[in-house]
Amino acid sequence: MIEAELKARVRDPEYVMERLDRMAEGRAEVYQDTYYDDPSRSLEAKDQELRVRTIHGPDSTRSVLTYKGARVDSMSGSKPEHETIVDDPEAVHAMLRGLGYVPAIAFQKRCRNYEFRASERDLLATLVQVPEIDGTFLEVETMVQDPKELASALDDIRSVMSELRIDADDFTTELYTDAVAARRTPR
Repeated sequence: MIEAELKARVRDPEYVMERLDRMAEGRAEVYQDTYYDDPSRSLEAKDQELRVRTIHGPDSTRSVLTYKGARVDSMSGSKPEHETIVDDPEAVHAMLRGLGYVPAIAFQKRCRNYEFRASERDLLATLVQVPEIDGTFLEVETMVQDPKELASALDDIRSVMSELRIDADDFTTELYTDAVAARRTPR
């Protein structure tokens, strides 16, 4: 599966939230993300990601292990993604460390998620704030099986984002991991 995703900086978070609240019920969640790599940073060098995410919601906590392959579309940053639910995240952290991986970076994301259908696709729109990064971001994603579907899926996502007053100048492919790392680097 390929995660077709676009991310943008949001100029008017209140407007976007109001519009999304009309489309679906929002779900506030806090993500605790830990990204792993080997000591030589070979995953980063190959544009791959290995992450353990624990999601704290109002009624439950769940964790997922995610592997993302290298970008298949440089304009959007869309990547193949494989994800599975984890019953015991501490065991997964221990396994990854036992296999020689080390935590490369860990940080928190405050999210408001909206699941809805548009253009005959299941979409997830997420308003994101990372305490270490200024501003609010919007991610809109859907999953596609065939790389040939990616362009059409991204067009559908752009359409939704346009309805939310997201302009072409607002789009970004900067990774949160890179932005957080840059903030933590002494100047």
